[in-house]
Amino acid sequence: MTSYLLAGGGTAGHVNPLLAVADGLRARSADDTVLVLGTREGLEARLVPERGYELVFVDKVPFPRRPNRAAVSFPANFTRAVKQVRRIIRERGIDVVVGFGGYASAPAYVAARREGVPVVVHEANAKPGLANVLGARSAAAVGVAFEGTPLRRSVVVGMPLRHEVVSLDRAAMRAEAAEFFGVDAARPTLLVFGGSLGALRLNQAFGGAYADVLAAGWQLLHVTGERSELGDPGVPGYVMCRYVDRMDLAFAVADLIVSRSGAATVSEISALGIPAVYVPYAVGNGEQRHNAASAVAAGAAIIVDDADFTPEYVQSGLVPLLADRTRIDAMAAAAASIGTRTGTENVIALIDGALGTA
Repeated sequence: MTSYLLAGGGTAGHVNPLLAVADGLRARSADDTVLVLGTREGLEARLVPERGYELVFVDKVPFPRRPNRAAVSFPANFTRAVKQVRRIIRERGIDVVVGFGGYASAPAYVAARREGVPVVVHEANAKPGLANVLGARSAAAVGVAFEGTPLRRSVVVGMPLRHEVVSLDRAAMRAEAAEFFGVDAARPTLLVFGGSLGALRLNQAFGGAYADVLAAGWQLLHVTGERSELGDPGVPGYVMCRYVDRMDLAFAVADLIVSRSGAATVSEISALGIPAVYVPYAVGNGEQRHNAASAVAAGAAIIVDDADFTPEYVQSGLVPLLADRTRIDAMAAAAASIGTRTGTENVIALIDGALGTA
């Protein structure tokens, strides 16, 4: 019987791959113990218990990025967080710590090293976060989702994905998906989405140029996000939704996707072999552009800067692509060649190797 401590959280990008691996471990052996280490402030505080896992807490201690009061108190706060995790490791008999980045991971890596417990790191983004840079230095194994991620001794394992994506047969589900959204399964469909909150730039671009997409013979399935104020023109072939809780069906009906390029989004789209136009989020550390780089290099996607994605670009750049089915088919084949649906199994293989049970 093995006891696993999976550390990560804060955002869905850290929590979702963690949960996919947790599900894989639990499915393999119901006798093993899977604990999740997180903070009270992150998404994991809700998502982990909902999935049926025990969540143990560590204090949230962000790395200081400038000299201020938080920087002065960081050493003492971080030391306290490490002690919290060391106590959990000892009291629960943890055999291996698996970190996915985020606030909970950094103290978990240090605690594991001091307790002599092996560490496995999974980095979801092409541009790694500080916690995983720290953890990779002494980890028994490091897995990354994207080729070229700058972490020492890393191997490409892909992204642990949610079950509904891994198991999706797009061709078999296309008719059901078309009926679900009210589109024609025999006609090509462009899927546009920007996450649960939407993407203002994408909404503005298609709000001003949806007619050009329809005139090109394509249908448009546009997930605007829950906060969008974009009005639905109510024209045939243009389906507007604020939110979709069956993204598997949206993927099943999509022939081309326009979206942001978060790590999970790129991994899911590539795993399903769908060509894409990525519009990286312009704020932050530039990780979204890095996430899309391997898909672009393979010919599976193109990147358009946020500032350039306008109604005029849809008319002059996107519509010609929609008319070029040979290119779209080639992009789809390239996507299928770089995507993987075995990220969960690959991470579990790293864990087994760290435990000496591979």
